[in-house]
Amino acid sequence: MQRAEVKGVETVLPAPASLEATGPADAARLRYQRERAAHWDEVARWQDTHKGWGGAYRRRLAELYRFFVPRGARVLEIGCAEGDLLAALEPSAGVGVDFSGEMLARAKAKHPNLRFVQADAHALALAGEQFDFIILSDVVNDLWDVQQVLQTLARLATPTTRLVINFYNRLWELPLGLARRLGLARPNLAQNWLTVEDMKGLLALADFEVIRHRAEVLLPLPLPPLSTLANRYLVKLWPFNLLALTHLLVARPLRTSSVRPRPRVSVVIPARNEAGNIAHIFARTPELGAGTELVFVEGGSQDDTYETIRRAITAHPARRCQLLKQTGKGKGDAVRLGFTHATGDVLMILDSDLTVPPEDLPRFLDVLTTGKADFANGSRLVYPMEREAMRFLNLLGNKFFSLAFAWLLGQPIKDTLCGTKVLWRSDYEAIAANRVYFGDFDPFGDFDLLFGAAKLNMKILDLPVRYRDRTYGTTNIQRWRHGWLLLRMVFFAARRIKFI
Repeated sequence: MQRAEVKGVETVLPAPASLEATGPADAARLRYQRERAAHWDEVARWQDTHKGWGGAYRRRLAELYRFFVPRGARVLEIGCAEGDLLAALEPSAGVGVDFSGEMLARAKAKHPNLRFVQADAHALALAGEQFDFIILSDVVNDLWDVQQVLQTLARLATPTTRLVINFYNRLWELPLGLARRLGLARPNLAQNWLTVEDMKGLLALADFEVIRHRAEVLLPLPLPPLSTLANRYLVKLWPFNLLALTHLLVARPLRTSSVRPRPRVSVVIPARNEAGNIAHIFARTPELGAGTELVFVEGGSQDDTYETIRRAITAHPARRCQLLKQTGKGKGDAVRLGFTHATGDVLMILDSDLTVPPEDLPRFLDVLTTGKADFANGSRLVYPMEREAMRFLNLLGNKFFSLAFAWLLGQPIKDTLCGTKVLWRSDYEAIAANRVYFGDFDPFGDFDLLFGAAKLNMKILDLPVRYRDRTYGTTNIQRWRHGWLLLRMVFFAARRIKFI
């Protein structure tokens, strides 16, 4: 490889000798790439005098990417063109890669604070660099070998990196071709018209796992309020979503098995009027990972729950415990208080009514430590329940809200209200840091975590559990009042997550 600095743009190109040694297959690929580079150089010059009708589409893409990519992230964009999308994301470190020198010269002039590299994405050499987000916006349609590019990018990713891709819907092949002939869109060469299934397969071959898929942009023209209605609302609904211009996928690297230290675990246990269950919690909660801490948060009980916990801690000096007195209201407030004081690498919630057995907690920990997901969510709606575990109307409500929230969050979540949820402390801290996006809206605590995890592109995985009858006390859930709160949350999530 040879490196050069041209007009402030770093250039990483194959050495001339390697080009002469190519065989017939490599020669075809080289012709393809040279043709593409020359074409996009010409498009850069074309854009100096032609605006086309693509501005509204690109502005909408920037809005969508800003939802998925937080400010201050380390961002790599492949096929960055003039760098406008990369700049719109306000990265702490932004690197744009393109093989068009004309595009990059304009990018550097427009965005001197960003770094631009002229290179072939099939053999991108950024030794030692890794990124929080890697973006391919409308570029996979133009690649010679999509799988090879994805495998190259995998070397620039950490286990927490997210790959964000959007590509044209094949149904738009004819309309876009017509727009280009009329001079209303940028000229283009023959494209790879990929389906969502094609891209999911290519990502799997490169050891990436798709977390979310969204159909976006129904009307790519500046025609408000009609374009706002079409692009923010209608495109999320069937059958309009079938006609979307672009598919947007978020994927994460599949973590390979590696030796890592066993994590310390904190089990946060909100407790209100649960004195009769405290002894069972101590007896049945196993030691996990490198050690387990029990964090009790007592919330204004009418029985002697607080004193019972205090006596139990004294009677079990070998167990690491904390006892906190809740000053706010609601389980959500109790969970946040417990997480703030917890010291473990992994944070767990265990409801003190023990309707989810503490003996199941090792399976939740396994989901995280094996990299199967970033967030383990208990699901009570898979196995048959014990007769008194959940009232019939509560069960119907849970099923309805599960379907609604799975659609809203873009991940298959069967049971939103199961109290047992497990995640890494570092991920919880990211959720808490971004809580301002949603605000303090959730008295339960479940949705604060689920919404936050979905917004930060974490992989959420349901873990089925056997839901048991209570053996002490009565539920704190008020069917109608809390049902109304859940319905309000559906509309809240729709506004903040789905219809953006």
